[in-house]
Amino acid sequence: MRVDSRLDSQSTEATVTVPDLLERGRTLCTPLLREAVGRLAAPMDTVAAYHFGWIDRDGRPSSGDGGKAVRPALALLSAQAVGADPQTGAAGGAAVELVHNFSLLHDDLMDGDETRRHRATAWTVFGPAQAILAGDALFALATEVLLDAPDGSAIQASAAARAVRRITVATRKLIDGQAQDLSFEHRDRVTVEECLEMEGNKTGALLACASSIGAVLAGADDRTADALERYGYHLGLAFQAVDDLLGIWGATEVTGKPHWGDLRQRKKSLPVSAALAEGGKASLRLAELLADPEGRGHEDEEQLAVRAALIEEAGGRAWTQDEARRCHQTALAALDEVPMPDAVRRHFVALAEFVVVRER
Repeated sequence: MRVDSRLDSQSTEATVTVPDLLERGRTLCTPLLREAVGRLAAPMDTVAAYHFGWIDRDGRPSSGDGGKAVRPALALLSAQAVGADPQTGAAGGAAVELVHNFSLLHDDLMDGDETRRHRATAWTVFGPAQAILAGDALFALATEVLLDAPDGSAIQASAAARAVRRITVATRKLIDGQAQDLSFEHRDRVTVEECLEMEGNKTGALLACASSIGAVLAGADDRTADALERYGYHLGLAFQAVDDLLGIWGATEVTGKPHWGDLRQRKKSLPVSAALAEGGKASLRLAELLADPEGRGHEDEEQLAVRAALIEEAGGRAWTQDEARRCHQTALAALDEVPMPDAVRRHFVALAEFVVVRER
C-alpha cells in the first residue's frame, strides 16, 4: 500500500510506504538496541544477539529476520503526533522492542516452540536457562534505555519517568496475559470475552505503550497519551486476531512458525473460542475433540486438519476476521481525539491497515 505524505517535517514531498516507516523504526532504534545488548555479560549478549537475528548460532554476523518493527515505527510516529522530531521516540521504540523480545524468549520456551522467524528458537540453541536469563536481561535493559534518554533537564527527566511507568504497567499486563493464555490451555472451554481480555493484556498493552511512549518522551499530556494508547490497544487486538488466524491457517514458509502450532497446543484462541460458542453440530464436535485427553499434544496432521475445518464450519474463522476489522476501526476512531499533522495521521492509518492485512 502507498501513503502520500512525508516522513518528517524537514523532508521534501515524497511517496512514503509502510516498509519505509518500518525501516525508519529499525534504523533509528537498532543502534540503541545493539548498544544496550552490548552491556550484557556473556553469554547473554550472544543469546540476545542471536534472537534478534544479528548473528547465527556460531556467532557469525547474520542478516536474519528481526521482526516486523511495528512497535518502533509506532513509537517514532507518536513523537511526531505531538510535533516532536521522530528521534525523540527512538529510546521509547527501543525500550518497547526490548520488552517485546523479552516476552518472545520466554514464550517460545513456555510454548515449546522450536522455530521463530524461520530458524531455531534461542532456547533450543543455547538451552532453557540461558534463554530465560537473556529475556530477563532485556526487560531490565528497557528501563535503562529510557532513563538514559534525558540529558538532565527537569522536563526530560520527568518525561522519562512517566515513560518508565507506562512501560512497566504494560509489561505487567503482558505477563498477566501470558499467564491467562497458559491457563486456558488446560481448560476445555474459554469464553470469547475471556479470550479478548487475555489478548488485550498479552498483545494490546504493549502496542498501546508503543503508540504513546514517543509522545510521552516529547512531553505530551496524559490526555493525549491516553488517546494514543487507545489507538494502540485496539490495534493490538486486531493484530492478535490476525495472529490467531495465522496460527491455524498461516503457511509455515511465510510465518516462520510451526504448522498447526496453536491447534497442536490446544490454544483457546479467538477462532477456537468463537467456534465453541456457536453451539451447532461442528461446534459440539470440536468441543468433544478438545476435551478428549487422548493424544493431547501428539495429534497428527490429519487430526489437526479436521479441527481446523470444524473451526471454520462453526464460523470461528469468519468471526475472527470480522473482529479484526472492528478493532481496526475502533483504533482509527481514537486518532480523532489527537490533533496531529495530516501526514502523521495517514501514517498511523497505514500502519493499522498493515497490521490487519498481512500474511505473517
